Amino acid sequence: MMEIKKIGSGEVLATIDADTLAGADLSEMRLEDADLENADLNHARLDFADLNRANLKGANLQHASLIGAHLNDADLTNADLSHAEMGSDNHAHAAMLLNSKLVHANLTHAYLHWVDFREADLSQAALSRADMRHAVFYRTNLTEVIAHDCLFIRANLREANLNHADLRDSHFNDANMIKADLSYANLGSRHEDGFSVINKANMERANLSHAQLRNIFARSVNLHQADLSHANLEEAVLTGSIISHADVSNAEFKGVELETVSMGYSNFSQALNANIPEHKKKGVQ
Repeated sequence: MMEIKKIGSGEVLATIDADTLAGADLSEMRLEDADLENADLNHARLDFADLNRANLKGANLQHASLIGAHLNDADLTNADLSHAEMGSDNHAHAAMLLNSKLVHANLTHAYLHWVDFREADLSQAALSRADMRHAVFYRTNLTEVIAHDCLFIRANLREANLNHADLRDSHFNDANMIKADLSYANLGSRHEDGFSVINKANMERANLSHAQLRNIFARSVNLHQADLSHANLEEAVLTGSIISHADVSNAEFKGVELETVSMGYSNFSQALNANIPEHKKKGVQ
């Protein structure tokens, strides 16, 4: 028999007939404040379980099912959630991790459709190949994450901190990135002819200072009042995008077609290698 105890008090929350929690069915169980540090929960079923404030530091949750689970304020530092299923096509059934701690967590290949990470700490987490369509990262700490080949399509990244994030070859189509901090982030590619995509993303007032945006596909993107200083946009596709009232000082625009870009009140005289169409020169400083 194995007991699952409450943090601090030692109160027994559950007892299961197993030497390990691997593969256990803990669906809909009340495990708030449970002490599950370093627990082996790989392939476990925790659908709709209450794990609010639980200690899951270093836990093995590979391939675990956490659909509809509540992990608000939970500590998942160094936890392995690779291939975990936490999302759902029904947004009401996605897991909730508000204000949770996932520092250094492994979420590679995880299914995170509609999952709510508001104000969580995912700094230095591994997210490569995760499906984060519609996920909520409002004011979430994503500094220094490694997120190659990810789907952030229609995700809410408003005011998220993505400073120094490695986002190469990822897709951000229609994402809400208003006031997000992407300074020093890398949205380039690991492949010679590869690219990241942010078509129709809203990046108004976003900080993209020193960001790597080479070859990026950024059609119809709103960059109004964005900070693009020192960013590398070489060969970027910006068709139909808005770069008005933006800081483009020392930003690299080599090979960028600016014919259909709205550039009003942005000082492109301070940008590098910007080929401004003749009829637009009066509209920019």
